[in-house]
Amino acid sequence: MSQSSSPRPMALAFDVFGTVVDWRTSITRESAGFLQRIGRDDVDPAAFADAWRFRYIEVMAAYRTSNRGYVTLDVLHREMLEDALRAEGIDPTLDEAVLSDWNRAWHRLDPWPDSVEGLTRLKVGLPIVTLSNGNIGLMLEMARRAGLPWDAILGAEVTRIYKPDPRAYLGTAEILGLRPEQLCLVAAHHSDLAAARASGLRTAYIARPNEYGGRLAPDAGAAQDWDWSADSLTALAAQWSL
Repeated sequence: MSQSSSPRPMALAFDVFGTVVDWRTSITRESAGFLQRIGRDDVDPAAFADAWRFRYIEVMAAYRTSNRGYVTLDVLHREMLEDALRAEGIDPTLDEAVLSDWNRAWHRLDPWPDSVEGLTRLKVGLPIVTLSNGNIGLMLEMARRAGLPWDAILGAEVTRIYKPDPRAYLGTAEILGLRPEQLCLVAAHHSDLAAARASGLRTAYIARPNEYGGRLAPDAGAAQDWDWSADSLTALAAQWSL
């Protein structure tokens, strides 16, 4: 994987879903249990997890063109869950306690095997923060469960802006007291990195070939020659001798 010859940044901001945590395996496992609880174990839990997640792309695109005020990702996840259930012919009003707990599955995502060690090593030399569309309560619960050692939880609920709006990246740099070029986004998604680069941030790509079950990522066509790239967070730490 590539390594830039330029100096390392002053801080690292991380995408989380797919980059640090394995949403697909976790949501598939959780959905299998919930589908069984509601008597619909005929539904493929992996396909359901994909359907739930892929609605995110559509929802974010619609959100950016609407006049809707800021709502947390927990709210959007619940709306997407209800849409995914309707697509399977399941009444989304079936049991509020079940649906609320199911929606909180996004708080219980497992980290990739290298994530905790990689973040811990990176944190030795650089501040590490989240730059995620996830809300603070979600990110905090996930971090405590998974052992993710963030220095700060930033992102959409702090800037009140969702990525890939440039204000999400620039606002995070401003909060940290940094110029855009002093902050590096670490992400497994080329589209996220492209938006960060267009906003003046540095970029570090982490390959997560299993994020979509081995299938080609939907934003594969947005790939560029990023400032750094690695196949794990531990490998990224090694590039900076951390």
